[in-house]
Amino acid sequence: MTRAFGPAPSLSEIEVLARAALADLPQPFAAHLGNVLLVVEDFADEETLAALGIADRFELTGLYEGLPVGDKHSAPSGTMPDRIRLFRSPILDEWIARGDESLEHLVAHVLIHEVGHHFGLSDADIEALEAQA
Repeated sequence: MTRAFGPAPSLSEIEVLARAALADLPQPFAAHLGNVLLVVEDFADEETLAALGIADRFELTGLYEGLPVGDKHSAPSGTMPDRIRLFRSPILDEWIARGDESLEHLVAHVLIHEVGHHFGLSDADIEALEAQA
């Protein structure tokens, strides 16, 4: 989906890129993401930003909400499903500001970072996962 000009990619176009990145994840990671919801929104809501102490809504490109896989054994019953939220406008803003990478790569980078939180990975492990994807 490389473009030289035109309208900004829509929420659904960003979701297509994110789902493609999910499909490229190596095993065993991909096998443990079936119950994780993927949601693409323009921005995080004000409550989320406030809870994270973020004043500029362009600073948050993605968010994992849920318990890391290793902590699932202690989850109370009736908890909400795990969710990865990607925020279109901040991602597009970062893509334009960087200017040196494809939108596909940036969406995959943000998604893989949030997948890493799902698995409770360190930043180094997240970088290794991204290199494999």
